[in-house]
Amino acid sequence: MTSTIATETVRPERNIPAEIARSWLLVNAMKPELFDQSAVSRADSIILDIEDAVDPSQKDQARNNVIDWLTAGGKAWVRINDATSPFWADDLAGLRGTPGLLGVMLAKTESADQVTESFHRMDGKTPVIPLVESALGIEEANHIAKAQGAFRLAFGSGDFRRDTGMAATPEAMAYPRAKLVVASRVGNLPGPIDGPTVGTNHPILREQTGITVMMGMTGKLCLAIDQTPVINEVISPTPSDVAWATDFMNDFEANGRVIRDGSDLPRLGRAEKIMKLAVAFGVQPAL
Repeated sequence: MTSTIATETVRPERNIPAEIARSWLLVNAMKPELFDQSAVSRADSIILDIEDAVDPSQKDQARNNVIDWLTAGGKAWVRINDATSPFWADDLAGLRGTPGLLGVMLAKTESADQVTESFHRMDGKTPVIPLVESALGIEEANHIAKAQGAFRLAFGSGDFRRDTGMAATPEAMAYPRAKLVVASRVGNLPGPIDGPTVGTNHPILREQTGITVMMGMTGKLCLAIDQTPVINEVISPTPSDVAWATDFMNDFEANGRVIRDGSDLPRLGRAEKIMKLAVAFGVQPAL
């Protein structure tokens, strides 16, 4: 008599804390066959998308796909529909208490109240990433960042450009990016998550992720698994940065941790930040 032993899919624990996660991979919730593949990818965090990627007629099915996968042992964030949509309340009610739910990304956030209401409708514990995608949302960013339940801001750059008519150039996008960075500091949140790069051209992705870093953002949405290694590399400290931080900290310790001049405190803060990220991301100092 032959017996069949059922085996469960082994999903690795995600080791990068969400507050410093670099690559945030959006996965269409109507493609559950991609969930496992995404979960074992190099993405620091995955977001199962039941908003923009899903036709209104398929919202219930997409939500059920997500709940089924999370209940079966998956772990992910979920992008839910915006607070003005007819699907928002059902999203929150359906996801509430679901095992494996790490948090929700609230689409088209335009007020602090939308964040707080979403937070309380869940359970008062599930973190909310407000996705800011409009002119109004950008101008309300300081309040949104201070809302109860807000975990980290994210930039919906495509919808923002559609809302404002602004170009995708670094110059045109400098203001909204800077606004989210400043608002995150005001709200004592981690650095914000930049919008995605469309397309498969890795040199362009590398260049645009460099702009993300230059603007002070510390994460980036991505639309394909093969984008994640590039984003992770560019947002991580470089080996030369880690070497500098290591040398500075060694020298600082050898001198009894004494502040010698006005530049020591800023350099100490930078060195400590680099060392923390280097440990989290596994970056070794340059030889």
